Amino acid sequence: MDFSLTEEQQLIIKTTRDFVRRELCPHEAEVEASGRLRPELHAQLKAKAIAAGLYAANMPVEVGGGGLDPVSWVLYEKELSYTSYVLHYACVGRPSNILLACEGEQRERYLLPTVRGERTECLAMTEPGAGSDLRGMKTTAVLQGDELVINGTKHFISHADHSDFVILFAASGEENTARGPRRRITALLVDMGTPGFEVLPGYQNVSHRGYTNSILRFTDCRVPRSAVLGELHKGFEVANTWLGATRLQVAAGCLGRAERALELAKQWAVDRVQFGQQIGKFQGVGFKLADMAVELRAAELLTLEAAWKLGQGTAAEMDMAIAKLKATEMLAMVADEALQIHGGMGLMSELPLERIWRDARIERIWDGTSEVQRHIISRSLLRPLGG
Repeated sequence: MDFSLTEEQQLIIKTTRDFVRRELCPHEAEVEASGRLRPELHAQLKAKAIAAGLYAANMPVEVGGGGLDPVSWVLYEKELSYTSYVLHYACVGRPSNILLACEGEQRERYLLPTVRGERTECLAMTEPGAGSDLRGMKTTAVLQGDELVINGTKHFISHADHSDFVILFAASGEENTARGPRRRITALLVDMGTPGFEVLPGYQNVSHRGYTNSILRFTDCRVPRSAVLGELHKGFEVANTWLGATRLQVAAGCLGRAERALELAKQWAVDRVQFGQQIGKFQGVGFKLADMAVELRAAELLTLEAAWKLGQGTAAEMDMAIAKLKATEMLAMVADEALQIHGGMGLMSELPLERIWRDARIERIWDGTSEVQRHIISRSLLRPLGG
């Protein structure tokens, strides 16, 4: 088994790493202090990311993207995540792969402008009463003639306040199954400003300052049937085809932040002297560093394995779940131990550790909680045996 990186992958790492440290990291303190990403700074950094060839690197070359293979994409995501979430998430856009389901006029109106950075999308699945139970969503899209009438509420919708359109999932009917009635789901493309559709401020949260979430409210919002992404009632098929790698993106992001936390902890263990010696020479500190390195290495290998399988077309849902579960829980451990090694200074805003520690908490929740990942893994283990 060859674990070496190609010259192209090494160049991707270097280019992304240099851009992050040169263009994004200098603005971390401002975002943390103000709790927002200034629109003019956002526009400036986005333009630089496009000029550097880093924008939409996850999208295929044939639609104008960077065309990174899954392993290269994970390496790229890891480097981006060295800095604060909003700086890389908002300024170095990675359009949702689900837009590749666009057909005909949808490609010119939504897919291609988004890849070029001219438009921005947000993805709306989560609802106040549904959470990870997508079949339990109550937002409806009812076909009436040549239109669909949308009613309902979504929440926790990332950066909807500065998006141009939403990729919306809504219940569009019901079907009978062996387990009883089940909602049919349809994916829709809905422009901001459509009558009956409003974007409301979301919630204040402890993780990722500057990142915004919004509440979307639909009241008799009418869209043409041409707004359907994929086929009517086939929203789950669209999601399963294109959204599987989002958990891999979360895992890769955790690797970048954990690596930064470990770097800070190692340097502190060398620089900090207590009782006449560097604190890294005390087993209580040195063993922490060893455990952090082992957990980081394990999470990285699992994430890269899932990415490799994705590229080979052999990745299963369990592979993504294992990578996300391990990487998110690893980040929590590494961030906490790094902070413990720093002692009181770890909690001070002069260092990025308290931000990394605080931001780590959300990773075990969004894109499927740790419990959801464990359910996926256990189900995958038991089903072949009739369980």
